[in-house]
This record gives sequence, structure tokens and C-alpha cells, in this order.
Amino acid sequence: MSPELIVAASLKLLQSGGGNTLSFRKLGSALDVDPTAIYRHFKNKDELILAIADSLMVSALEEFEPHADWLETIRDLMHRSRRVYMAHPEAAVLGVTRVTRRSGEMQIVEQILAALFRAGFHAQEAARLYRVIDDLNLAFAGLDAAFRILPHAEQEKDTGAWSNEYSQVDAQDFPSIAAAAQELPAIDEDPTYELAVDLLLESIARRADRLPSSAAGRDGRIAQEGP
Repeated sequence: MSPELIVAASLKLLQSGGGNTLSFRKLGSALDVDPTAIYRHFKNKDELILAIADSLMVSALEEFEPHADWLETIRDLMHRSRRVYMAHPEAAVLGVTRVTRRSGEMQIVEQILAALFRAGFHAQEAARLYRVIDDLNLAFAGLDAAFRILPHAEQEKDTGAWSNEYSQVDAQDFPSIAAAAQELPAIDEDPTYELAVDLLLESIARRADRLPSSAAGRDGRIAQEGP
């Protein structure tokens, strides 16, 4: 028994039946141990959820190396996080609203802040931009993960609404919807996410371009002194 083994078993349990399947009793059964053995590593379910969420971040960072371009470093980290969340949507729904305070999360925070410092942002602005980057990524992950774990029939009703109900609206009552009705069904979650990332990073790049030229390329220690 180890924390890592328990987390791995938890991810399998979540994948098999969603958040309602996660309990120390069911984990004990899956691991063929008395449930009380799990309390030696996690004092409660909430602590376990934080460990599960952080394990996804550790997985996201496997073989990661910062890019020469600071913007591509941030883009890569966003994509990596999203991939692991979409691979484990049940765990993502439990974890995206939490601050794990653990190594995986802290490593991602460190890397994004380091990239922003490389761009020349001082500490206050870098911290604010980090939160925007992270919150956008988590919001998309939470929304898309929650949709992916809906029963298939409910997914079909929601996606079908764009080509059914929305395509039949009265153009006099909803002229803008009617004008876009043929385009709405073709939009799905991945291209929408990519567009959001592009818009965000383009905006941050423009802010970096407006920094004093002496700020560009400074390392984190200097950037923290201010603009």
C-alpha cells in the first residue's frame, strides 16, 4: 500500500462509475484491503481528492521542457493540462475547483510564472496573468469534462439542440441566432478551446510588446523587482 497505489486505484474506480463510486469502502474492495488501511495515507476523502487532482498535474508534466518561446511554453502547459483532464473527466470534475497545494500543481504554477517573467512582466502582473491563464484552462476543463460524463442520451439532446431547436427559431424574434443557425452545429469543444487559448495568448503577447524594451527577456529574479 502506498499513496500512489491508492490514487491509481481511485482513478480506475472513478473511470468505471464517476464521482459517486469513490469511497474508502469501495477502494478497499478494489485493493483487497481493509478500508481502514487507506486512512493510514489519507485522513479523509477530501485529502484523497486533492492527491488525485495533483497526480493529473504530475502526469501532465511528464517529459515537459520549457520552450525557447515563452508563449509556447504557456500554450504547451495549457494543452498538457487539458489532455490529462479530458483523459480523466470524472477526476477533473472533482478537482478543477480545488487548490491542491502539492508538487504537481506548484510545478505548473512555477513554470507559467517563469515564462511570464521571461516575457518581462513584473511579479504583480505575472501573478494576475497566471490566474487568468489557469482559470480559463480550468473553466474549459470543468465544463468539457462535465459534459463528457453525462449519460449519452443527454449528450445527444444537448448537441442536437443546435441543429434542431436553434435551427428552427423565428428569425423575427431571434434574427442573430437565425443568421448563425447553420454554423452553430459545427462548433465543438476542441476548436472552441483552441480559439480561447489563441485569443488569450495573443492578448498577453500584446501586453508584453508594450512593456519597456529593457524589460524583455529578463529572468524571474529581476522581473520581480518591478517594471
